[in-house]
Amino acid sequence: MKPFSVLLVDDEEEFVKALAERLELRSITCAVALNGEEALRMVEDMPPAVMVLDLRMPGIGGMEVLRLVKRAHPDVQVIMLTGHGGQKDEETARRLGASEYLQKPVDIRVLMNAIQQARESRIAGGWKIL
Repeated sequence: MKPFSVLLVDDEEEFVKALAERLELRSITCAVALNGEEALRMVEDMPPAVMVLDLRMPGIGGMEVLRLVKRAHPDVQVIMLTGHGGQKDEETARRLGASEYLQKPVDIRVLMNAIQQARESRIAGGWKIL
């Protein structure tokens, strides 16, 4: 598996593969997981800098993936990207550690900005003095 900086997690295969292509055209190296279980395995093998995570998926849903990833790898920045969630879901996601909560369809520039901010936050986080 080649190193990647962004893990895209969504059960809509055509959507997530198209999104990966659009990001890679903008020099963002991506990997794709089509469900929560696959995403968790990939994070254990090679934690990404940023995860873009769908909220509603069969099996392990996005909130549970977020909770498990942040517990095991708190430095992974998670951006929720959903077509189904509301304000309560956003509040829960942010409480669990999501750095951003975006609605589908998302403008690629908005997503790129969120990914860049998440990367910068992760880098800055490594230098915090407590």
